[in-house]
Amino acid sequence: MERRGAVLAELQAGDAHAGDAALADAMRQFRPEAGSLPMADWPRRFWALLLAQPRLAHRTAVAVAIEATDRLGELGSGPRAALLLRVAAGLSEEEAADVLGVSLASYRLALQRALPHHADGRADPLAWQQLREQIHRRIKTLPPDRLVRLSSAREAVLRGGDVAESGAGPDASPASRPRWLMPLLWGLLALCVLALAATFLPLGSRVDGVGGNRRVEIEPLPEAASPAATYGEEAAMVMHRDFALIADPHGEAAAQDMEFNSWLAAQQAAGVTAPTPPPDVPVQEDVAPSPVAQGIAAETQAETEDAP
Repeated sequence: MERRGAVLAELQAGDAHAGDAALADAMRQFRPEAGSLPMADWPRRFWALLLAQPRLAHRTAVAVAIEATDRLGELGSGPRAALLLRVAAGLSEEEAADVLGVSLASYRLALQRALPHHADGRADPLAWQQLREQIHRRIKTLPPDRLVRLSSAREAVLRGGDVAESGAGPDASPASRPRWLMPLLWGLLALCVLALAATFLPLGSRVDGVGGNRRVEIEPLPEAASPAATYGEEAAMVMHRDFALIADPHGEAAAQDMEFNSWLAAQQAAGVTAPTPPPDVPVQEDVAPSPVAQGIAAETQAETEDAP
């Protein structure tokens, strides 16, 4: 609510600081009353307290009227409040009349007097639209520092503290800071600037014994050692081309391979293509019959087909 309330109070008083101070006072007065009121009555009571603030009783005159909102000073306090409740606060005619404590007919009469008119008394829709747009623009584009002050005032009221004592009010001075804080911050900033500038200076430096000129130095590599010196005796033996003969000096493995190869060559020469059992192994005669030969597979298939 502080955006709309701040703009309404500013335009009603003609001064932003006076309007923000009146808004803070209204929030402080509204807080203890809100607990005893239904939530539906909160807007009416809040706007009524805001318009009742003494700071809004008299408007500060504008030296030179530049915007349409500056010409609100030409209106009386009542018609100006009636217009701002409708445009800035966004209330309906019934709600605005209830806030001012007047009848609906009286409120409409005051609103009619506040609307822009031509010199001949006719309504000026263009001036009314311009006035409405400028008020809405003020609500949407409040300065950030002013929003911070308003939110701080609201938080102070919600905590139950005094807005003026908390230093969050619009007329209060900025929060006090330690005297050493600002010199320290400026000193750190100066050090950062100096450090940044030092990176651009062509100063020589020595890193790992290299001078600032950083010349490329060339020196010959040591003579390469013999490739055989990089391997041990075991590695040299494994990689030897006659490792098989060296590993089997008595030729036992070679003799066994020669016997097998001789037997295999004799079998191929005799035309034997299938393995034959050795002569000392008896042949089993009681071998179980083949299921296919005895028709067992067909019976099993029939039983499978008949199964549910």
